[in-house]
Amino acid sequence: MLVVELTDLTRVYQQGKVDVHALRGLSLQIHRGEFMALSGPSGSGKTTTLNLIGALDVPTSGRIIFEGHDLGTMSRRELSHLRRDRIGFVFQSYNLIPVLTAYENAELVLSVQGVGAIERREKVMALLHAVGLDGMEDRRPSELSGGQQQRVAIARALASDPAVILADEPTANVDSDTAKHLLDLMQELNESHAATFIFSTHDQRVMERAKRVIRMVDGQIESDQLQ
Repeated sequence: MLVVELTDLTRVYQQGKVDVHALRGLSLQIHRGEFMALSGPSGSGKTTTLNLIGALDVPTSGRIIFEGHDLGTMSRRELSHLRRDRIGFVFQSYNLIPVLTAYENAELVLSVQGVGAIERREKVMALLHAVGLDGMEDRRPSELSGGQQQRVAIARALASDPAVILADEPTANVDSDTAKHLLDLMQELNESHAATFIFSTHDQRVMERAKRVIRMVDGQIESDQLQ
């Protein structure tokens, strides 16, 4: 089942008087349950593609269909709800709220959605268990290692049962052993929750785990390979 379809996307940024072509006619279909990586050198368009799928940016031209909905026809409110309810984000810098505990960070989306307290607690505790953070729910980000913070971010991303998890260089700021454990975790969640993961990455370890690797160069797809 198709979850995301990109058709002939372009994205042009203005840098002073210069046009920077981040994407040049990119077309791509992503199916539910994929575990896929966008690879390529800096400036190839990987992060721009993630931002467009995540409704954090809009294309200069082209079309994005997310679960059958054309993002170009949706209001700002509708796009906000789409990001909240159907898309999980995992960033290399974690983006946790420093004053909130691990539990509160993971719970945040559910709180905004208005999910009841008992249901929230059951779900968040199950997620923290799933990501290996039993007993750490009351720790703030400053009391957690980088790998533990990224686990909280993964739990937060999964809280709303999103259609897609977008992971932008999720292993960039952790050591090799932690990166392996995070990839094990995300692979397990992909299989057990049928969660669709789309990575933007330079990390060879991520590319080796991905079931599909799309190599991008100069805003275009150079190759698209199943593994």
